[in-house]
Amino acid sequence: MVAEAAEAVHASQAAAHGGFNLVPVVVLLGAAVVAVPLFKKLGLGSVLGYLAAGLVIGPFGLGLFSDPQSILHVAELGVVMFLFVIGLEMQPSRLWAMRGEIFGLGLAQVLVCIGVLTCVGLALGYPVAQSFVAGTGFVLTSTAIVMQMLEERRSLALPKGRRIVAILLLEDLAIVPLLALVAFLAPGGENATLADRLTSIGIGLASIAALVIAGRYLLDPMFRILGKARAREVMTAAALFVVLGAALAMQFGGLSMAMGAFLAGVLLSESSFRHQLEADVEPFRGVLLGLFFLGVGMALDLDVIAANWALIAISVVAYMVLKMIGIYAVARLFRASNREALERAVLMAQGGEFAFVLYAAASAVGIIDGEANAILTATIIVSMALTPLLMMAHDRLMPKVAPSMDGIDAAENLSASVLLIGFGRFGQIVSQPLLARSCSISIIESDPDMIRDARDFGFKVYYGDGTRLDILHAAGAPEARLIVVAANDPESIVRIVELVKAEFPLVPVLARAMNREHAVALVHAGADWQIRETFESALALGEQALRLMGVDEEECARVMEDVRRRDAARFAEELTGGIYAGLDFIHGNKPDGTAPPGASS
Repeated sequence: MVAEAAEAVHASQAAAHGGFNLVPVVVLLGAAVVAVPLFKKLGLGSVLGYLAAGLVIGPFGLGLFSDPQSILHVAELGVVMFLFVIGLEMQPSRLWAMRGEIFGLGLAQVLVCIGVLTCVGLALGYPVAQSFVAGTGFVLTSTAIVMQMLEERRSLALPKGRRIVAILLLEDLAIVPLLALVAFLAPGGENATLADRLTSIGIGLASIAALVIAGRYLLDPMFRILGKARAREVMTAAALFVVLGAALAMQFGGLSMAMGAFLAGVLLSESSFRHQLEADVEPFRGVLLGLFFLGVGMALDLDVIAANWALIAISVVAYMVLKMIGIYAVARLFRASNREALERAVLMAQGGEFAFVLYAAASAVGIIDGEANAILTATIIVSMALTPLLMMAHDRLMPKVAPSMDGIDAAENLSASVLLIGFGRFGQIVSQPLLARSCSISIIESDPDMIRDARDFGFKVYYGDGTRLDILHAAGAPEARLIVVAANDPESIVRIVELVKAEFPLVPVLARAMNREHAVALVHAGADWQIRETFESALALGEQALRLMGVDEEECARVMEDVRRRDAARFAEELTGGIYAGLDFIHGNKPDGTAPPGASS
């Protein structure tokens, strides 16, 4: 009844607007706008938000849409553009630099997990082709979920984070040959002759060769000509033309549209127009990929799930447990620590977005039917929803262990004219002029690994937390002539300054500021002098830029002095009026709004 009423409303709206129906567009956009921010706030990710929104508005929810497949056909272009963007990132130089982790660790994990997970389908009595497709889809981890959780855990820049990114990269690459393999495994091949098979292979190879030749010799010159026209809308149209044209060429050759888009991206990855192409395609990719996930959510058949809930539950547990075992085994084989291997196994235990693409392709060629597609899709979605919960359990059962303190001395009865708190990249540079003048320095640091690294370069650094008063006493703060705070955490720096000025008010404190707001906070905390860590280096670069622009040395000095004066005046305003005070000083204007002599308007 709801679906019929919705269709009646759609029809009346379409008639009122001359045949163009805005209602579905508004409903799709509204569902995404409501669901995605909500799910991201809950820590479940945008993909689950799209899927849940599609389920709610689809035929098994409110019934606002009765034919999700029609939406999926259009939304598949989002996957095509997604693979084009991935191809743009696959410069040969980058692939070569990461070859060990991508094609060693990543390939090993993918192959081991495919082998292990294929056994699940075989154990449940399914044919080899179906078991392979089902297990392989689960091997492809959710890039969206894993990248989000790595960012939230501040692990992206760490070695363990880079290794996970390398594995995800290999999985993104693997979707292209896997889609080709799905087409090869399609039923009905027994009726084809050897000549037919060779002809199909020849057409496919010819399509790839033609695309490579066109990309090598035509694409870059074409974009160079269009770039001279300086028409941004034409460049956007050309980007879409390349993506969709390459996809269509592969489809005519009997191959995957996604493969064509990926190859086009790789061929343009070294082009000087790569970044502009990515910027042009990105909005379309994001919207269409979101539409794809909405369509997948609509296509989730709740009747099939209700009828097969036991099979889905068994599949989720079996796939996730076996995948974790495979990931853990490969990680240990590549000499990861027990802790890192376990964390990686839990983080990557779910299936991902590309499984939907793989299952849709397998369904289209008849390897799996609609019911199997619904069961497998539900299995993937449940595994994605469980991942944040599993990580919470992992963190609770595997609390952070204290780093080893072997060979590290704690701060105790230190005495020097300068106390330096923090010995990261900033503190190391600060120490150089002091050591050059033979000043005695006591250095404390709270990161044991950094202390060990400093020891390798001949520095004696003691372990100590500068936010604790007893550590400051042990480090010699009462007797120091000067205290320099160069820690890495902005809040810790403010706490240290407040503590030092409260307990040792006569000792001058110099502090590292991360930005303007932090600098204001440090002044209010009592710092005798502070400097924003990028301020002087940025001014030095700006001064060099003036020289290269032909400005003489005398004028450079005058300009830099004026910039420093205006920045100091603006900062003085901010101390009393807040961070947005003194904006008139930014562009060289006086407080009355007039420009200084010599300033261009």
